Amino acid sequence: MRRLNLYALTFRLPIIVWQALFFIGPLIFVVAMSFFVVKNFRMVETFEFESWAKMISRDFVWSAYRYTLLMAGSAAVMASLIAFPAAWFLAFRCSARARQLAILLLIIPFFTSYLVRTFSWYTILAEAGVLNGGFALLGLGPFKMLNTPFGTLVGYLTFVLPLVLILQTVTMANIDNRLIQAARNLGCSPARTIRSVVLPAGKTGFVIAALFAFILSFGDFVAPFYLGGSNPPTMPILIIDTTKAGQQWPRAAVVAVMMMLTLFAIAFSAIMYAYRKRASR
Repeated sequence: MRRLNLYALTFRLPIIVWQALFFIGPLIFVVAMSFFVVKNFRMVETFEFESWAKMISRDFVWSAYRYTLLMAGSAAVMASLIAFPAAWFLAFRCSARARQLAILLLIIPFFTSYLVRTFSWYTILAEAGVLNGGFALLGLGPFKMLNTPFGTLVGYLTFVLPLVLILQTVTMANIDNRLIQAARNLGCSPARTIRSVVLPAGKTGFVIAALFAFILSFGDFVAPFYLGGSNPPTMPILIIDTTKAGQQWPRAAVVAVMMMLTLFAIAFSAIMYAYRKRASR
């Protein structure tokens, strides 16, 4: 039996307390609140399945759940595909100094408010905006882009694309370049090199980048509300709408718990896949 190392525990204690206060504690409270009930517009601390039964039986809840999964998954896939060519260029075609500068420029957007960056798309996607103005010069449009799923995806990509690009760049920069050169010397095409060398060697980084994009998009409220018009609503919007309907915080907690369980399941599955070693042949 290992002896308790008090010296090591001293350095671990702050992060343990932090996680307990700001993650585990609120998580337990939200789960407990999902079993409360609201009577006469007041929340009563009890243990009943009334809120769960009402929310799980509603079609609009599952419709919002499927739509949120679809949009978050689409954002993760699109961000991964869009970022890959740029990450390839930064990792294999740029010098280390140029790569560092590019990563710095990718970090700068995070210095500004995400809400401000989202609102800036109004002037671009509006029917009288920049894009439709360009389409008008070609005799096209105007196209409706605001208050649509397309607007929501644009907001999601604004949020997650820089992060995915940074993670993919770091991942590919750590791949031994001699493997790429060996594949080319053996006559592999660029597509075969990517499929047989780059993707297996950087699998962990690529999966983690896509996972971050999915998690951030799945829980985002700003993009579907301001650019997607809340129609159809996503799960975060459903939480806000539920709290406004007679102070139904327990029902909103049910939706939040559904989201957390989904994220935990997807995150654990993705991490297990990312760190699973290839079977030896």
